[in-house]
Amino acid sequence: MPRCASPRSSWARFGSSPPFCVQISNEKVIDLDTFNQILDLDEDDTHDFSLGMTQAYFSQAATTFVEMDKAFDRKDLTKLSSLGHFLKGSSAALGVSAVQATCEHIQHYGALRDEENGTDLTEEDALAKIGPLLKRVKREYEVAEKWLTDWYKQNATPAEA
Repeated sequence: MPRCASPRSSWARFGSSPPFCVQISNEKVIDLDTFNQILDLDEDDTHDFSLGMTQAYFSQAATTFVEMDKAFDRKDLTKLSSLGHFLKGSSAALGVSAVQATCEHIQHYGALRDEENGTDLTEEDALAKIGPLLKRVKREYEVAEKWLTDWYKQNATPAEA
């Protein structure tokens, strides 16, 4: 069972005893192996590069959630599948694994497919499964956003003017 860290933990680039995940409902929210790989792209302790990626992700996610809600209201399963796929990829790139996993379910359900059970779904069944997932993915995102924001507040050195 992986150990999990509080967003308020202070680790110097995850030091000698790195935490492995941040949890919500016993699922990983942040994959620190992936996040560490992004941090390795930073040239210095300002973390300007990874912070820019993170801020772009926050903006993308906010826009995507609005689009998902509209698609759900219109019962546009094709659009939900596409948006789930898009946000899954963005989340995976940054290590936001809980959002990634939930978006993968939205992607498959939007395509009228239950991959866990290997069955096809009706539109009605797919929408019934996606509705609760939209609420869940937003909660997972909020936890991830807070964790990432706290991490940068604690670990990024302001750039010199």
